[in-house]
Amino acid sequence: MSVKLVVGSEILNVVSVYVPQVGLDEETKRLFWEDLEEVVQSILQTEGLLIGGDFNGHIRSRREGYETIHGGFGYGVRNSGGMSILDFVMAYELSIVNSFFKKKRST
Repeated sequence: MSVKLVVGSEILNVVSVYVPQVGLDEETKRLFWEDLEEVVQSILQTEGLLIGGDFNGHIRSRREGYETIHGGFGYGVRNSGGMSILDFVMAYELSIVNSFFKKKRST
């Protein structure tokens, strides 16, 4: 789902995603990433972009090679879903915002 918000002279595109789960076939996952690329490419670079949702992947806390997009506060073991996230974010010069601050522990 994608929503375009106009506030004064600023435009913000908010995209909500749910990435196919780990157990699904590679073709389904590939089609998801292609669809998301199409959405992102349709947004003008002068407009803001926020992508949120469930990416079904772990990016890990180590950020070697991804210092510009990864804040170092991920968790878990980096998996193939995490690699897809990192590659996509790197390709479009985005940031994984929730990796730039420490989360509270769940009880």
